[in-house]
Amino acid sequence: VLPGRGFAFRRKQKIERQYRRLLKKRRQVHSQQDDQFTDTYPEHLKHLYLAEEEKLKKRRRTPNDSALSEEKLNKAADFVLETMKCHCTSLPPDGDKSKGKMFWFFSLGTQEKFKNKTSNQKAKEEYEKIKAEHARKKEEAEKRKQQREEAQRLYKKKKMEAYKILSKKTKKGQPNLNLQVEFLLQKIQQNT
Repeated sequence: VLPGRGFAFRRKQKIERQYRRLLKKRRQVHSQQDDQFTDTYPEHLKHLYLAEEEKLKKRRRTPNDSALSEEKLNKAADFVLETMKCHCTSLPPDGDKSKGKMFWFFSLGTQEKFKNKTSNQKAKEEYEKIKAEHARKKEEAEKRKQQREEAQRLYKKKKMEAYKILSKKTKKGQPNLNLQVEFLLQKIQQNT
């Protein structure tokens, strides 16, 4: 690594690469047909053009496959039958059936509303996932740091004991060879 190009530089490069990939994906998704008329709409007819464009987008998204449409119809029929089982008997206290039907349609709409998540709910879930991931990573980093500090502390303690033994001197200032030989003997016995 060159000077001035440490982890922050690599992180910056990684983010730039991810951003370029994202832009590339967006360019592939948006075709020229989507953006063809957006700037040239007359102001008083803009809403009509936009509505027509939305219809075209929906048509492009949904294939005209008969098997899929049958499958969707069956699914929708099952859903309606299920909701009818749940909500048909719920009438208001005064027993008026017209109000009961309104109540049934309202409950059907709310059930459908809760079934599909809003973008805000999705964003909150995504945020919670990211937050949990960060917390987990932080805990792991903290554990690794504590283990590393513990290992360093033990290593320093051992080194200090060895230094104390090896640096002992006799009364005349000469190294104490008896202690050094004993220390080496202990080391050899520990290794075997």
